[in-house]
Amino acid sequence: MHLTLVGLSHKTAPIEIREKLTFPANRQEDALALLTSTDDVVEAIILSTCNRTEIYAVTAADTDGPGAIIDFIADYHDLDRHELVRYLYIVEGDAVVKHLFRVVASLDSMVVGEAQILGQVKEAYEQGFEYQSTGRVFNKLFRQSFEVGKRVRTETAIGESAVSISYAAVELAKRVFETLEGRTVLVLGAGKMSELTAKHLCSNGVCKVLVANRTFARAEELAAKFEGTAIPYEKLYEYLGKADILISSTAATEYVVTKEAVAKAMRGRRGDPLFLIDIAVPRDIEPGVNEIDDAYLYDIDDLSGVVEANLDERMREAERAEAIISEEMAAFEAWLESMEVVPTIAAIRSKSEQIRQEELERALKRLGGLSEKELQTIEKLTQSIVNKMLHGPTNRLKGVAGERYGIGYIEAARYLYGLDSNPDGKNPHGGILRHLLRKKEKAADTKTEMGDTVV
Repeated sequence: MHLTLVGLSHKTAPIEIREKLTFPANRQEDALALLTSTDDVVEAIILSTCNRTEIYAVTAADTDGPGAIIDFIADYHDLDRHELVRYLYIVEGDAVVKHLFRVVASLDSMVVGEAQILGQVKEAYEQGFEYQSTGRVFNKLFRQSFEVGKRVRTETAIGESAVSISYAAVELAKRVFETLEGRTVLVLGAGKMSELTAKHLCSNGVCKVLVANRTFARAEELAAKFEGTAIPYEKLYEYLGKADILISSTAATEYVVTKEAVAKAMRGRRGDPLFLIDIAVPRDIEPGVNEIDDAYLYDIDDLSGVVEANLDERMREAERAEAIISEEMAAFEAWLESMEVVPTIAAIRSKSEQIRQEELERALKRLGGLSEKELQTIEKLTQSIVNKMLHGPTNRLKGVAGERYGIGYIEAARYLYGLDSNPDGKNPHGGILRHLLRKKEKAADTKTEMGDTVV
């Protein structure tokens, strides 16, 4: 077996390419059935989101797994294979484990630390499990990946700092007010950014939304999304004093909200702060508003500064997440190695028992005339000899299975006992394990060259 991943993402392909390679939920069953219908692909999971399409597969050893998956994608979506490969990345072996763990930890996302990807990977796995395209390897790998995602979310602060303009506005609002519960927001202009900011404010407790726009119908349309109230544009200043938060994003070329208008609104607020968010370029709100007591004005540069600082913080947390991923990768590799030791020991015992019975049968034919008691004694003697001969080696195999070079001992045992049927002595199911062994041998060679003694 061999771990294989073929995919593309926002890093390798534009939207017009990504949208051609999606696998909607209602087509996953047919796609997975087709993908696993050949001997090349043993297990498969398809992860399809707006930013990535990735096919994870356990492919048969000594086959062109990536080629089989690329052919499947091209045929399924009726795309030119040579054009398609320009946008694809191919990952194999233990690097697939690392890639998956980084994906669920949101380290490979467009916005590092975003929370949606973990749920999307869970959904992809659940579909694969339901449609019987997963087996022992992926059931273990993907379930462990969910634990990786949980650990990263709980043991680091990677998702705590706002990294979008709209979230940054909410973060700043929380600094101005003790709580956003029961606050009123006035949205000036009905643009997408204003809508998104209002949405995040409402999800954090803001209870009332007022919308003013030069086109009243557009104000009504946006207000309806929040069960809010549309107000005539000319009555903007009248309602300014009733709002706790103002979001302004219009296409005006001059100031829409002046210092004088805000000062007048503040006189009726009795010291209650007013938080103003100016997302427009050119700016909608006169900068002098910041000189008014209890008025807090932030423009797009202020918000961008918060986002940049928070991105830096997330990247520091990402380093901690990478350490968690390294730990979990080691655990999964140890599981892969221990998974192989059980059938290896069973095969050794089975072969030894076969040899014992064959040799015992020959010996008994030559001896002849033995009593029942003598036959039982010889039977127990041969069993005891085999068991004692195998006791030490099999116990040691169990003991080293999860250790640093355990796979080397397993492969050596299979070779020495002649367990592999291939003429060249290769284990037909050992592709993953051989890859790990090569990697560890390379690491050992590197350390030896550096002067370390490797035992």
